[in-house]
Amino acid sequence: MMMLIRYDYGEKRVWSVVHAPSPEAEDKRHLHRQLGTLKTDRTRHINRIKGLLAGQGVRMGVGADFLERMEKVRLWDGTALLTGLRTRLEREYAGWEFVNQQVKKVEAERTEAIRTSDDPSVDKVRKLLLLRGIGDNSAWLFVMEFFGWREFRNRRQVGGLAGLTPTAYQSGDEAQEQGISKAGNRPIRAMAIEIAWGWLRHQPHSELSRWYERRFAHGSKRVRKIGIVALARKLLVALWRYLEHGEIPANAELKA
Repeated sequence: MMMLIRYDYGEKRVWSVVHAPSPEAEDKRHLHRQLGTLKTDRTRHINRIKGLLAGQGVRMGVGADFLERMEKVRLWDGTALLTGLRTRLEREYAGWEFVNQQVKKVEAERTEAIRTSDDPSVDKVRKLLLLRGIGDNSAWLFVMEFFGWREFRNRRQVGGLAGLTPTAYQSGDEAQEQGISKAGNRPIRAMAIEIAWGWLRHQPHSELSRWYERRFAHGSKRVRKIGIVALARKLLVALWRYLEHGEIPANAELKA
């Protein structure tokens, strides 16, 4: 009770307040989370099909004409696939085909929402899409998981919630860094690092890309990986400032 009184009288650092999303904000997360689950299931079907074929010494991709090509497959001695294996492959392909259609359906639903919705969160998605190097997947994820409903007060909160801040260790006279905390939102962290690599390719003249080139581009593989995490953190902060204050990242290019 005393801590609550202290907080109410203005001592804001007495504890950290957990900001839970509203039911509406939580509901908006389902689309991209379902899409991620469906893509994982689709990859699982593909890997299983390729694994079954590899056991017979056959390499073949999975596509719309898979069943037709499977009928023409011959083993090393000229024989066709046995009945049990062929039946199993057909069932796996049917599962892949169903999941693939679901992926396309959810992606079409997202595209339609970006095109027609008047929701404020979707407006932020459109704003992110104006930047080169930002696509539908990243823009939607960043907004619905991160920027759509959370209220960040500073750049440290942005990096901390993404799990991209360094973890310090100090004991007596010993002090060292233990790498990033990885304590935040895992999908955001993974996407931020992926987009950081893409940012270097699509925004080579931006100040962030030039900073990476000066600091890390000529180092070892390990140094470049450390640098890309630092770039991902800086990029997230830059995107937050862009959405909240309209500050386009320095020297970044917009799409035509």
